[in-house]
Amino acid sequence: MASPSNTKALPTLVLVGVLAVLLPEAIVAQSVADIVTPAFFDSIINRADAGCEGKNFYSRDRFLEAVNSYPQFGTQGGQDVIKREIAAIFAHFTHETGHFCYINEINGPSGDYCDENNTEYPCVPGKQYFGRGPIQLSWNFNYGPAGRDIGFDGLNAPETVGTDPVLAFKTGLWFWMNNCHSLITSGQGFGPTIRAINGRLECDGNNPNTVRARVGYYTDYCNRLGVSPGDNLTC
Repeated sequence: MASPSNTKALPTLVLVGVLAVLLPEAIVAQSVADIVTPAFFDSIINRADAGCEGKNFYSRDRFLEAVNSYPQFGTQGGQDVIKREIAAIFAHFTHETGHFCYINEINGPSGDYCDENNTEYPCVPGKQYFGRGPIQLSWNFNYGPAGRDIGFDGLNAPETVGTDPVLAFKTGLWFWMNNCHSLITSGQGFGPTIRAINGRLECDGNNPNTVRARVGYYTDYCNRLGVSPGDNLTC
């Protein structure tokens, strides 16, 4: 004969079983930290030469700390969508930084990244807005609002992005959430994210080799994460 306590426990056990059937994804859902494992992150940065400036700058812990400021990153859509978003952003991080080798854009100081027509975020004399960080944030019209939203002086101190690794990752996530996140979560595909990041220079046949490189990283990372890359891979 079942004891009274066992009899009372039965409905609870049945309810748990029902929830497991109805909500399997909620029960097995993985966080960004679960997906971006130390092995995944290290497999990328370990391909950078030992002498790279980024080796002691970028890290998984700093990335995850930055992610805390963007709760919608890697949390919207099903697990396949989340994995594609993580594969996509790391594909661009990899391409932009050479496997997390570079903090600052190669020959960046020699470039002119001041849009003098932008009066909302005017360039500060003597400051340079070349690419910095994992997504190589560039131009005054990006440094200005990124600084406003994140909480640093993007126009007067753009170099901060190249000295503070958590801030650097935050700028990459800031750009991503404002320009690329919805492209992945809505199912538009990886190709539109290339256009959002560097379309003028790479898309519509302008630099097919670079596009292929980005797509190659993306499909590789999707394979590692156990998800299909989806459609619309190029731009």
